[in-house]
Amino acid sequence: MERVTIDGKRRYATPDGEKLPSVTTVLDATKSEESKQALNNWRKRVGTVQAQAITTEAAGRGTRMHKYIEDYIKNGVLSDPGSNPYSIQAHKMAQQIVSNGLIKCNEYWGTEVPLYFPKVYAGTTDLCGVHDGSDAIMDHKQSNKFKKREWIDDYFVQLTAYANAHNEVHGTKIRKGVIFMCTADVVYQEFIIEGVEFDKYSDMWFNRLEQYYSQFV
Repeated sequence: MERVTIDGKRRYATPDGEKLPSVTTVLDATKSEESKQALNNWRKRVGTVQAQAITTEAAGRGTRMHKYIEDYIKNGVLSDPGSNPYSIQAHKMAQQIVSNGLIKCNEYWGTEVPLYFPKVYAGTTDLCGVHDGSDAIMDHKQSNKFKKREWIDDYFVQLTAYANAHNEVHGTKIRKGVIFMCTADVVYQEFIIEGVEFDKYSDMWFNRLEQYYSQFV
């Protein structure tokens, strides 16, 4: 699939000719007012310039970390970070995810996998495969600080969106999502949703999707 931008919003051009909204576009558009206010409060507290600097640094760190993990999945080794301090930090974070998270993966089906639910939405997931004996959608996340489970509902919703798309197109029955996370100070966290909890977040995703199409399309 090809990524395209329409009216400033990310779209995916799918094999059936549709230009569909991305999962992240849907989630961003349907954030709760509480979430939006919390983000605005943080920006005011740290200042606009500092907030942008923090966001940019985190994005760069996440991109580097993802690249190391992707290389490991494809080649079985983590590439050399060289002497760049930002690369070294991202490499250490990737090593934590490899050593503590990917070690539990029995199979890799694909990394940076484009997925779509025909005529409805599309996106790209970090990893599809088998985790601890169960088919799963998996994402690698970097974080500026330690996360509590109740803070990351949107991450779980995102996993179910990808799983539903995979199931629809490929005939799978994925009902498990895994988040491998590492903080900037190299603390590893892992979050898993499956069974009834997976179904709960899947319902939340389709509710958000309905909200998006009713309000923004």
